[in-house]
Amino acid sequence: MKPVKPKKNLGQHFLTDLKTACAIADTVDACPDLPVLEVGPGMGVMTQFLEKKPRELKVVEIDRESVTYLNEAFPRLRDNIIGQDFLRMDLREVFNGRQFVLTGNYPYDISSQIFFKMLDNKDLIPCCTGMIQREVAQRIAATPGSKQYGILSVLIQAWYDVEYLFTVNEEVFNPPPKVKSAVIRMTRNNTSTLGCDEALFRRVVKTVFGQRRKMLRVSLRQLVDDVSTLGNTPLLTHRPEQLSISEFVELTNMITQVSTSNYKS
Repeated sequence: MKPVKPKKNLGQHFLTDLKTACAIADTVDACPDLPVLEVGPGMGVMTQFLEKKPRELKVVEIDRESVTYLNEAFPRLRDNIIGQDFLRMDLREVFNGRQFVLTGNYPYDISSQIFFKMLDNKDLIPCCTGMIQREVAQRIAATPGSKQYGILSVLIQAWYDVEYLFTVNEEVFNPPPKVKSAVIRMTRNNTSTLGCDEALFRRVVKTVFGQRRKMLRVSLRQLVDDVSTLGNTPLLTHRPEQLSISEFVELTNMITQVSTSNYKS
């Protein structure tokens, strides 16, 4: 079979080291008994190890050349190779509404979009593992008070426990990326509800981190006409990276309670 040439427009960096591929594939074992959906398998370097596991496996690949290669290389998977754009898929249709583990060597340029889609389908995805740019992995796993702590940290950690598993160096890819990669695992925590307006919670987080160097009493003016109506809470003198998830929930509830005329919907 003719190897697939990595395509720059798709952000393809094919993993070539089998030991690393096996280690990433094994991260799904922490979430046993569930089917697995692999995103962006390329030429199947991870797929070959996932296929050996005693669980249902499907792969989704947007690159037609890679889909052709996968059909030839993995004949037993032919009915489970999905030639679509993951970001446009209805994930409830993948395993007929059943929960599944999401994994993959995710393209750097859409990894955040993939995780936002995971959050939108958190009831379907109790576990997500895979490899992403190290900087993004560090942001997802960051704790309050650190420079990396941001939108992804708060929104993901509100619903998932995050583990930064290991770092992957550039030389195990074709072509080698200009940055290091990292493997993470996100497992649904016990949170069933945040105790606030969850759409507003997301909006608050995105708004204040959009001006992360400013105190909240300044950045929240984008959401509230008169910030003084929120009271004298010390939270307003903090910058967003100083707030825990529970404090973001508290802040969201405070905004919900202000008068309709004061809140910018």
